[in-house]
Amino acid sequence: MTPFSFKNRIAFNYIISTALLVFVVFFVIYSIVKISVYNHVNNDISLEVSKHLTEIEIKNNQIILTHQDEWNEREHNTLDVNPVFVQFVDTKGRLVAKSPNLKNQSLVLNTKIANNELFDAKLSKNAIRQIQVPLIENEKKVGFLIIAMSLEDSLMVITNLSNILIIAYPLILVVLFLIARLIAGRSIKPVTSIIDTASRITKDNLKSRIELPYNKDELFTLSETINNLLDRIENAIEREKEFTSDVSHELRTPLAVIKGTMEVLIRKPREQKEYEDKINFCINEVNRVNNLVDQLLLLARFENQKKNIQNESVYLNSIVLDTIARSSEKIKSKNLKIESQFDADFYTKSDTYLLSIVISNIISNAVKYSNDDGVINVSLSKQNDKIICTVTDNGIGIQSKDLDKIFNSFYRSDVVNHPEIKGTGLGLSIVKRLCDLLSISITISSEEHVGTTLILSIP
Repeated sequence: MTPFSFKNRIAFNYIISTALLVFVVFFVIYSIVKISVYNHVNNDISLEVSKHLTEIEIKNNQIILTHQDEWNEREHNTLDVNPVFVQFVDTKGRLVAKSPNLKNQSLVLNTKIANNELFDAKLSKNAIRQIQVPLIENEKKVGFLIIAMSLEDSLMVITNLSNILIIAYPLILVVLFLIARLIAGRSIKPVTSIIDTASRITKDNLKSRIELPYNKDELFTLSETINNLLDRIENAIEREKEFTSDVSHELRTPLAVIKGTMEVLIRKPREQKEYEDKINFCINEVNRVNNLVDQLLLLARFENQKKNIQNESVYLNSIVLDTIARSSEKIKSKNLKIESQFDADFYTKSDTYLLSIVISNIISNAVKYSNDDGVINVSLSKQNDKIICTVTDNGIGIQSKDLDKIFNSFYRSDVVNHPEIKGTGLGLSIVKRLCDLLSISITISSEEHVGTTLILSIP
């Protein structure tokens, strides 16, 4: 497992945000404890100030202790757990009186600190919290009451808390990283499955699929999407194989016929008419191959045609009549009767070129598969918000078992019984592909030896 694997990156990104959050929490805890400790000491000092201000009198600019015996109490005689130090000085900082627990030491008057302001100081290298309260007589400052309290215990609490948080911080992050890595590993298990499945897939093995996760989350959607993609790829490759096989067969047949005809011609001298007949036959086969190639190119062009479709006004009546006119020679040769029925002038928004190919192929098929002296009916009508184009012939028809295959490439129904009808089997395949592109619904119904009806529902 590489250090910067996807699983580790997820855990690392998670731990960065968690580290910031834990740091903020620890900082808040430390700050709250420190403020609480200092507030406790400050309150105790304030109480001591109020207490000792009642124990003095100021006469003739002199500071006099009213209860001398108070200085002999234990709290001023010993260095208790949290001792209070009291000292009186004059305006010049000269000592007037101090609590016995100060012994040979004295509190220092700091003239740079404002009156009645609490601040940190040192007493024999020990941390203390100190306040300087001015003593006033007749609006004249005569001295200061200095009270201090040891901070050693309070600082020990704060220092211990700081050390604990500093040690705990990286340990918590390491534990959280391992937990996050474990959770991330379980969360991205479908990704591992995707990798394993992808490694097994080749052009000859497209059956493997990703096992869908139990939870229907984003990874479920990803797995399902990839499975659907694999289905489409498999279908596309199968169609390509089938298409390639059909193309090779359809091209090989006329080429083999041409080759065989030419080989027969050169075996011995023949009459002029026989040469002309065989050459004309080969020309027809070449035209058939040429037509097949044109239709194959047309199909290939429509594979990615969706983005290039033109949306323009199309006059359907004109397209139908133009198609009939182009087929007039074949219609006359088979003595067909064309009945056209248009309820009105019909316009739609579509691609003129592609829609004309659809209608041209449908009418051409009707002409091709109609019997001599037959009738072809072409009608345009309105139904709800759709334009209905119906083409009906009374030709050879299609067997019911072939109707579901009629739109497949190279498929031709009942060609064995009608070898005189030439074709490639691509016409209706092209029609179906274009109808899908143009959002046109197409349906076909037919009965053998009766005829075929094909209906376009154009938006």
